[in-house]
This record gives sequence, C-alpha cells and structure tokens, in this order.
Amino acid sequence: MGIFENIIIILYLAVLGYLGFKGYKQTKSTEDYLVAGRDTHPFIMALSYGATFISTAAIVGFGGVAAWLGNSLLWLTVFNIFVGIFIAFVFLGNPTRKMGYRLNAHTFPELLAKRFDSKFIQIFGAAIILLFMPLYATAVLIGGTQFIALYFGTDYHMSLMVFSIIITAYVIAGGLKGVMLTDALQGSIMFIAMLILVVVTFDSLGGVEAAFTKLDHVWQATVIDPLASKSIKELAPGSPDFMMKLSLLWGFEGWNSMPIFLSKGWLFVITTITMGVGVGVLAQPQLIVRFMTVKSKQELNRAVLIGSVFIVAMTGIIFIVGALSNAWYYEFNEGKNALQSAGSIGKVIPHFINTAMPKWFAFIFLFALISAAMSTLSSQFHTMGTAVGRDLFEQISTKKHNSITVTRLGVIVMIIFSVSLAYAFDDQPAIIARSTAIFFALCASIFLPSFIGGLFWKGMTKAGAISSMIVGLLVSSFWLLFVHFKEAKSLGLSKAMFGKHSLLSGDIIFVDALMIALPLSIITAILVSLISKKMNEAHLNKCFND
Repeated sequence: MGIFENIIIILYLAVLGYLGFKGYKQTKSTEDYLVAGRDTHPFIMALSYGATFISTAAIVGFGGVAAWLGNSLLWLTVFNIFVGIFIAFVFLGNPTRKMGYRLNAHTFPELLAKRFDSKFIQIFGAAIILLFMPLYATAVLIGGTQFIALYFGTDYHMSLMVFSIIITAYVIAGGLKGVMLTDALQGSIMFIAMLILVVVTFDSLGGVEAAFTKLDHVWQATVIDPLASKSIKELAPGSPDFMMKLSLLWGFEGWNSMPIFLSKGWLFVITTITMGVGVGVLAQPQLIVRFMTVKSKQELNRAVLIGSVFIVAMTGIIFIVGALSNAWYYEFNEGKNALQSAGSIGKVIPHFINTAMPKWFAFIFLFALISAAMSTLSSQFHTMGTAVGRDLFEQISTKKHNSITVTRLGVIVMIIFSVSLAYAFDDQPAIIARSTAIFFALCASIFLPSFIGGLFWKGMTKAGAISSMIVGLLVSSFWLLFVHFKEAKSLGLSKAMFGKHSLLSGDIIFVDALMIALPLSIITAILVSLISKKMNEAHLNKCFND
C-alpha cells in the first residue's frame, strides 16, 4: 500500500477511537451504557439500526446469491423497507420505547420479563441469545477477517486478533453510546460506497435500460442454450454450471423475473430469503433495543425515511449489482456469467470488485465491508454481553452487582468465545453462514408473538408468553434438524438417526422453518392466554400507563 492508503487507515482508526472515547465520556450510568441514555438523535439511531442489520454476510453473501438467482431477491428489499423499517419504526418502535421507559427495561429479554412479570422469560431469552447469536457473530467475524487478510496479505489469525481487539475496545469502553456513534460513521461509509458501486456498474454496461436488456441475453446464452438439454447428473456438484442447472430445475426463468409460482425456487426466495429475513428482523434483540434509545415518537418517525433510504442503498443496490455482474462478465470476460467467472457464489462480489471496479474503489469498498462487519459485530457483542451480565448473571445471583461492570465482563467472555469459534471454523464458512438465517427464523418464532402480544394485548398472559416461546423453539429446532433440506442435510442428525436427510419429501422441504413455527407459536400464545390466569390489573396499568 502507498502512503495515501496508510494515512486513510490511520485516520479511520483514529476516528473510531475518538467516537469510542466520546461514548465512554458520555456514559455516566447504567442507562447510558445499556440504552444510550434514551436520548439518541434519530439520524444516529436510524444509521445504527441499518448498519447493525446489514453485515458483511448480507453484502457478500446475498450479493452472490443475486448473481445466481437474479433480481427476484429484490422482494427482500421490499420486505426490509416495509416490515423492517416502516412497520418496525411506526407501529412497534414507540410502544416499545414507552413500555421500556415505564418498566425501566434496558434489554430486550428484560422488557419481556417485566411485561409478563417473569424472571424465567429473562433467563430463557438470555439463553437463546447466548446459544445462537455467537454462531451468527462468528459468520460475520469470519467474513470481515477474511477480507482484511486477503486485501492486506496478512495471516488470517493475526487479522482476526487485531480486528477483534479494535471492536472490543470501543464496545467495552463506550457501551451502546460508543457502539451507535461508530455505527453512524460506518453506515455513512457503507452508503457512499454503494452509491459509487451502482453508478459505475450501470455506466460500464451502457446505462440502466441497456444493462437489464443485456441480462436477458446473457441468461439465454450462458444458461438456457448450454444447459437446458443437459442432465444435472452430468455436472460436477457445486460447480457454476451445476448451480445454474439447479436454478432451472427449481423454476427460475431468468435473472429479470420471478421463478414459477410455488416452484422450489419460489418457495426458497419467498419463504427462506424474503420471509425468513424480512419478518425475522422484527424480533432481533440487538435491533429492538434501538427503539429504547430515543426520547420520543417524533424521533422514530424522523428516522423512518433515513432508515428506508439506507436499506434501499444497502440491499437493493447490492442485489441489482450482483445480478448485473452476469452481464458485465459476459461482455468483458470471454462470454462467461458471474458464477463461471468467480467460481462460486461467495466469491462473486469480491471478484467483481477487484476485476470490474477501479483500484481506488476496491480500497473504498474494503472499508465498506469492514464497516459492515464492525457495526454488526459491535451490536452483537453488546447484546451478548448484556445477556450474560444483565439478563443472566444478575438474575441468578443473590447479591447486588454493578450492571456496567458485569456487562463489560460479559462482553469480554462472549468476544473470546466468538473469536474462538472463528479460529475453529474459518475453513467452513458455508456451514457457519447458515446460522444467520437460522438465528433470524428462531428469533421470530420464539420472541415475536410474545413481543407484539405484550405490546398491544392486555390479555396476553405469562403462561401464554412462555408456552409460545417454548413451542417456537421446539418446532423451529425440529424443522431445521429433520425437515428443511439445507440445514437438515448439513447438520446430518436426520441422516444419522433415520437414514435420510429429511423426514418429509416434496416441495415442503423447501419451506423455511419460520413459516411453520411462527404460526404455531402465535396460535399457542393466543389459546394459552385465553385459558390461563389473567395478569394483575395493577401490573397491566403500570405496563400500559392507564
């Protein structure tokens, strides 16, 4: 690297250090450390929410999937904006903020526990976070570290150690204030990088209309013509041609169109990708706590537009660029599509950036990827730290402890655990990356009925909430282990116990666990609440301020 790149890196780290120190100086109480003092600016809140939501796995992973499956993934962008931003901010944000303030709740499990007057719910919620979020964090940690090691030509393990130390420093020191301030910086970098990316991509392909027109031609030339008459058994499993033939068998008809209605591809795009992530975002503990960081409904409303524009730039642009990379490779790389040129789904976006973009942009995009990884990881580590300290240790211990101290210790413990997993699984990124989708589906199935019911229905009881959570966990786990084709085959438990990858057959094995577990969890919450003992009226008045 030249002196200019070194100066930029030093400045970036210096600004991160300053923001972490600023968060530290502004942290005077437990409320400051856990919920950023409940007075966060809507711009910072919206960027922190979006940057936490969008990780390296989302940019690189889903960008590569878009190169494989095309613009059908844009339905996820629509869901992210309508559900993840509009519904979340407008309908759930303010009730969450008000109830969190009335009950003096500082974490998501604590909010549910105080709403339903149940210490079990707080401990159970913490256990779910500590059981599944480390794998989600590990996937992001691996992705960020691999890009750092690749770009700088350094050892993976050394890069992991340095990367982890930097994140640890400002999460421990600044608490949620430090995390959200750095999120705002990192979100801004990600936003600028994506705008440059889409402009350069369209310009290289002759404009918007020409780019999408070329995409249809490339599908015909690289997928239909060479593969339509071939059997999938003739192709090497996992190869680019194998993946493209698989998309044909799943009902895909082009990168500019949706797959055939109710085909395997349609079920995969809608139930696993669109619904799994688009609905699952509503029950993410690290995102819900952001609603408790602002002081009024007006701040949440002002954050809607900022968050929506950010999500469009992050997901919409990377999905479009991922699909259009097929046209670029065909035109400039000897008639090959993106998967054929890059070799695999996970390599498409990095290869496209290094091949199609100017060298100066590769440096900028590196910072976008690092920012995406750091913003998500810092929030995950803070959430896991609060789960260890506030939601688990303080509930089990009979002595009074300083919440900031035990949370900082919890952050350290969970960072060490996640880094250890990143060391152990750095050669198995595909398996670990699936934990992202699993975590989203599990959170929705376990927490969403109790969360929404607790906010809007006074008749929701403690028994209804607990039963709903347990049913969500059990049904999701069963579906992932024994039915859903992707996870059941990878985990291998069904094969070991019953001699086959899935206990069911047909297109239903392409239906995501969320689509089965969430309805059952909702039904359980309603039925048990109707027949179980009602909650104390005075407690409900406190929750709803009647």
